Amino acid sequence: MSIKIPEFLVVIPARLGSTRLPRKPLADIGGKPMVIRVAERAQQSLAQSVVVATDSPEIQAACDEYRIECLLTSADHPTGTDRIAEVAQLLKLPADALVVNVQGDEPLIPPELINQVAQTLADNAACAISTVAVPIVDTAEITNPNVVKVVLNRANEALYFSRATIPFVRDPDSKQAITHLRHLGIYAYRADFLEAYTRLEPAPPERAEALEQLRALWNGYRIAVHTASEAPPAGVDTAEDLERVRRIIAS
Repeated sequence: MSIKIPEFLVVIPARLGSTRLPRKPLADIGGKPMVIRVAERAQQSLAQSVVVATDSPEIQAACDEYRIECLLTSADHPTGTDRIAEVAQLLKLPADALVVNVQGDEPLIPPELINQVAQTLADNAACAISTVAVPIVDTAEITNPNVVKVVLNRANEALYFSRATIPFVRDPDSKQAITHLRHLGIYAYRADFLEAYTRLEPAPPERAEALEQLRALWNGYRIAVHTASEAPPAGVDTAEDLERVRRIIAS
C-alpha cells in the first residue's frame, strides 16, 4: 500500500535585517546567495511550489535572477509567521492548504524533512500546525537555554516548548528512562490557522520564553510533532556557521 503524499507549498521568509549576521540571506555560498541555496533544497522536496517571501527588493532581484518565485511583502511583520500569512492571503490559498515554513538560513536542510513535516500535518487532521523534534544526545544541551525543548503527550502532540530543562528529572538516580527532545524550527501550517494567527495577541508564555509557537498553544491550537531519528545539519546564525556551510558546499 503506497502512502499518499499531501499537496503542499513551501514558503521561505527572508529579510535583510539580521542583527547577528547582516544581509544574511544574500551571503555568498559557493557562488549563490544563501536564500537561493535554501530554495533549491526546498525544490528537491515534493512541494508543488516554493516561494520566497521578503521585504527586500534586493532579495527579490536575486530570486528573479535564479527564476525562484518571490513575493514582496510588508516590512512591518513582527515574525516570519506573519509574513507567511500575508503570502497565503496574496495567493488566495484555500483554508485547508498546507504551507511549510522553511527558514531562510537553512541551506543544508534535507528535502525529506520538508516532506515529513507536511505529511505529519496531513496525518493529524485535528492539528493546526506540525513541527519536528529530535532526541538530545549531548547532555549539555538539556540545560542550554539556546536549545528549545519540547514535551509531547501520548498522541505526539506538543504539551509545551521551553528554553528550560523539560521535563525536569527530580530523581536522576531513578531507573525511569526519559528522552529529552530538541525542537527544530521547521513548521507546517493550515492556511486557515495562518489567517487566524495574525489576529492573536502575543501570549504571556511567548513573551517570557521568546518562542512564538507558544502563542498557538496558549490559544488552544494543537501542534503535531514528528520525532526524527537525528538532527539535520545546523543552519547559519553566525559568521562561523557561514564558513562551515561554505566548506561543506565546496566539498
